[in-house]
This record gives sequence, structure tokens and C-alpha cells, in this order.
Amino acid sequence: MAVYTEVGFDEADRLVRRLGLGALTDLRGIRSGIENTNYYATTVRGQWVLTLFERLPREQLPYYLRLMEHLARHGIPVPAPQADDRGEILHTIAGKPAAVVTRLPGSHRLAPDADHCAQVGAMLARVHVAGGDFAFQQPHLRGLAWWQETAPAVLPHLQPGQAELLRTELDFQIALAASPAGQALPRGHIHADLFRDNAMFDATAGEDGLCGLFDFYFAGIDMLLFDVAVCLNDWCTDLASGRLDEDRASAFMTAYEGVRPLDGGERRALPALLRAAALRFWLSRLWDWHLPRDAALLQPKDPTQFERVLRERILNPWHPPHEKPVET
Repeated sequence: MAVYTEVGFDEADRLVRRLGLGALTDLRGIRSGIENTNYYATTVRGQWVLTLFERLPREQLPYYLRLMEHLARHGIPVPAPQADDRGEILHTIAGKPAAVVTRLPGSHRLAPDADHCAQVGAMLARVHVAGGDFAFQQPHLRGLAWWQETAPAVLPHLQPGQAELLRTELDFQIALAASPAGQALPRGHIHADLFRDNAMFDATAGEDGLCGLFDFYFAGIDMLLFDVAVCLNDWCTDLASGRLDEDRASAFMTAYEGVRPLDGGERRALPALLRAAALRFWLSRLWDWHLPRDAALLQPKDPTQFERVLRERILNPWHPPHEKPVET
């Protein structure tokens, strides 16, 4: 992700040697993203990702790293945190909390087809099922409370129509979360940021297969349906117009429900959660666009994409296909 903290080669070399990963041979900053400092670190033993956590407090970080460990034990292809000789997976470098994880093979599919979306849908459902017996507890820190805290900071930067949209939608989501229907939605450990650039595919074996999910540093406990909505709004959406692609969306949902069927309340709530997911990323991109931090390779993302998605989800609510009996 964006490089906020410069890490010297020798300092990184000392860390990877201490973790038993061998001598460092190459260290390169990663440009994409805006939250943490990330480097590709190559050693004589393999390829790794070094992450320095810029915003998250040290006490919150074990949750994310242990969640990845837990999912890996359940066969989910995620980066594996590397431990020192005491079993610690949270380290310090350049005065910042840090982790070293395995670098996943493959590459992104930034123009996914229905098969890519189906694979992601099935894998997301596996994540949700596997999280059912993960003992750590931590709330989704970019959930509703964060939206309420962030909106006042970005409202002064908006045009009147945008400000009205933000206020109205935030009120709608607050009411939904407090309603009996919102309170009844199944909750669990969610990724919360499973965009196209947080998954890897590999076609070397012939079929273009999903081979990894990463960037769990927004994970937490929230409505499982919110995770579904985040994916639909990215993987299954035409980025230029904000419209859902019916074929991709149906493929995603059919594959997801093949592993974890939605109940009736989730089916009814999905149009509202699609709006919630659009609001969350419109807000975060407005924040990063108008209130940026200094970074050597910072590339804030255009917030208007998720403004379009939000307006489209309000105008054209979408329900998943009814290929399975609705559970109640």
C-alpha cells in the first residue's frame, strides 16, 4: 500500500533473519492502497510481504493476524503471518507495529467475469462458515459508528446535493441497524474489504482459479450480509455506471448460497445492505480525498465511483435470484 514509513534495507534484513526467513535480497514499496505501509520482501527462502501498521493501534492487531491463522487452518488461502522463536507474530520495525506474511501467488482479475465472481462468492461463504468457531472478538471498526463519526468531517467538502444524499442515507442506515429486522441479521467475522485487488487468481494449471484472499485489516464482527454487499458492489458492478451486472451478481450469489444459504431476513435486507456498503466506501474515499495524509506513494481513490453506486442502489434495488427455497 502507500509508503508512509521508509524502511531501510538493513533494518528489514534484521527482521526477516530473526524470523528465520533467511537473508533479504530485495525490498520494494507497494504503491496500491492507502491504509498501511507495505513492502515486497524477497529473501533467499522466498517472497514475503512486510506490513507496517500506520493507523491501527497495536492492541487491535492480534485479532487480524490470528484470524488469518485461523482461516488458514480451515483451508482458506490467506497470507500466513510469520512468527519469531517465541511464537510472536506481531513485530516492530521503524518504530511501528509490523507483520511479515507469505506473499500469495497469482495476479488480480480487475475485469472479472461470472466465473471469477462465483469463485469469490463460494470462498467468502467459506470464510463466514470458518469464522464461526474463531474465539477472538473485535468489532468491525469501519462500521456504522465510524460512518457517524466521519460524516461531519467530510460534509463541508460536498456540494449541497451530495451532502443531502449523505445525510439521508446515513439516517436510513441508522434506522435500519436499530430496527428488529436489522438486529436479527446473522453476524460473524467479516473481511469487510474484499475488493478485486484483494484476491489473487492463477491460471498456470489450466483453469483460472482463485488462489488467495488478503488484506484482512478491516475485518471484524458485523452483519455477514454486509460482506456480501461489499463484494457485489465491486466484483459484480459496472464501475463506470455503478449498475450491477445481473449475470455476475447472480453467479456470485448462487455460489455463496451453495455454501451458506441466506435466510429470509437477509434476502429482504440485501438491497439496504448494498446501500450500506456503498455508503461506507463513499465515505472512506471522501475522507482520503479531502483529508489526505502525507505518503511517499499515496494514490487516493476517486470517491465519485461509490457515489454513483449508492445512487444506483437507491434507484434500482436488487434481490438475489430465487434458485433455492428461502429459509426462515
